[in-house]
Amino acid sequence: MSTRPQTLTFDTSTSRANPTPSPMKRLTVPRIRQRKGGEPLVMLTAYTVRMAQLLDPHCDMLLVGDSLGQVIYGLPHTVAVTMEMMAAHGAAVVRGSYHAAVIVDMPFGSYEASPEQAFVNASRLLKETGAAAVKIEGGRVLAPTVEFLTSRGIPVMAHVGLTPQAVNILGGYGVRGKSPEEAKSIVEDAVAMSDAGAFSMVIEGVLEPIAIEITNKIDCPTIGIGASAQCDGQVLVTEDMLGLFDRVPKFVKKFGNMGMSVEEAVREYASGVRDRSFPGPDQLYEPV
Repeated sequence: MSTRPQTLTFDTSTSRANPTPSPMKRLTVPRIRQRKGGEPLVMLTAYTVRMAQLLDPHCDMLLVGDSLGQVIYGLPHTVAVTMEMMAAHGAAVVRGSYHAAVIVDMPFGSYEASPEQAFVNASRLLKETGAAAVKIEGGRVLAPTVEFLTSRGIPVMAHVGLTPQAVNILGGYGVRGKSPEEAKSIVEDAVAMSDAGAFSMVIEGVLEPIAIEITNKIDCPTIGIGASAQCDGQVLVTEDMLGLFDRVPKFVKKFGNMGMSVEEAVREYASGVRDRSFPGPDQLYEPV
């Protein structure tokens, strides 16, 4: 029996997942790190098999973000997201992808207490999902945790600036770094996380000069979201980018209008049901 690693793809003709015979050729963490200063890295969020399939050919990384708490579950913020949610959706995204490296957010409360706690939960996520790495929000105080994880074989993507899991402390989702003191602190956080071994770093919701300074100062690639085009890559919440939500943050550009498309399709479906034009002859099984 072949022991080559396999992934699952979604057979759209039968709606069943089947193993592919080809070996995985995913973008690896070392290759991502080597992209520092090179071709910009493309990252989007993904939470489901089908969305992962659609995004995978075009993305270098897929982030299973704890933003799923709001996007999928309708929660007011990410604080309530659980390990079980992240593990289930992370595994789905890995099954639906082939090329992109998959990174899974560690949810609030799963890594802050100690490096040992972080290792237990991070190793669980990697085991249960097959993902390449985990992402941790925070700065200098968590640098020892990043070093602990990376020295034990767990790649870590850092996240500085606006950190949504700290919404209760920050008091909202406003741009960070407006004062010289806060700007200096964010840069110091980024340097500490990079020095601790983070292979890449999300910079969210900061004044552009801060993002540029961090990108020029640290060794690992930076991924901007509300930061700067001069970062080493960019990430957005896919549903925001596709136009599924009417209200989006300032830093989002809508590259589609899927909300309107879905609404129109549902309107046509409802009309077809009510006037009995659906199902029609093409959708029915007639006796032979």
